[in-house]
Amino acid sequence: MEPFTPMSPIAEDRTPAGPAWVHQLKWDGYRLIADVQDGRVRLYSKRMLPQNASYPELTAALEDKTGSYVLDGEAVILDPHTGKPSFQLMQQRGKLLGDRQIAAASRRHPVQYILFDLLALEGRDLRLLPYKARRQLLLSVASGWTAPFYVADEFPDGEALWGWVEANGWEGMVSKKAESVYKEGKAHHDWLKRKTIHHMDVDIVGIIWKEGRVSSLVMRKGERYMGRVSSGLNEQAKARIRLLPAGLKRSDYWDSMPEGLRGADVRWLDRPLAGRVSGREMTDAGLLRHPKLIDLEGILL
Repeated sequence: MEPFTPMSPIAEDRTPAGPAWVHQLKWDGYRLIADVQDGRVRLYSKRMLPQNASYPELTAALEDKTGSYVLDGEAVILDPHTGKPSFQLMQQRGKLLGDRQIAAASRRHPVQYILFDLLALEGRDLRLLPYKARRQLLLSVASGWTAPFYVADEFPDGEALWGWVEANGWEGMVSKKAESVYKEGKAHHDWLKRKTIHHMDVDIVGIIWKEGRVSSLVMRKGERYMGRVSSGLNEQAKARIRLLPAGLKRSDYWDSMPEGLRGADVRWLDRPLAGRVSGREMTDAGLLRHPKLIDLEGILL
């Protein structure tokens, strides 16, 4: 298979309506391309890097499948407690090195492969076919397949799906034009993604310095460490922040240094600042994922 850039959805804050669109849940994991040629399997990341060694359970399961095809989908690990995809578990898996570590992890938290497109079948390139035609071929190819393979469900009512996403704390949804061909990267407007956003009021209790400059801020909610935030800070705001009185000690806020701050150069504020941040979801460690500062007491962002 020649290297290519997988088609990626464009971020939008709306849900497209009408019969031209179909909708799917957004699975929070790692993009994975599978090139299967009569039992010979090659897995690739979004950047077309080899992934067979990272996902031996998927490689072995695909080696048992007959036929030749190229699959596009998402590798995910389901949280055993919530049943939802856990990006943190996928990140942990991605950092593992060595066959023994990876094999142990695959038994403890096996990776599932959520299939949402079929790019080639028996040597025929399908990318110029409409999405709805590719989906029908995918359903035919994967008919009867069981775990760890699942074909992504499809829904006609985008607003109803979005309501379910928000009510159940899912990451988001993807909308696709039924007639869209498969275009590389984001040079299109045929696949759209909409993500949930959480807002949270926090206290900013510390300034993290790096190479003599303000790098990020330390967040706390109640007595709990909520992570660092740098997104949303412009140079004007950083100039104001660096002048704030910061003569307290870590012990004035916490008995011990939070894990995420060890080794960091932190200046502890004399008085916490009220802040408001947005983020995509809470991590398993209780931190806000991808936080962005949207308001900070007394400082124009």
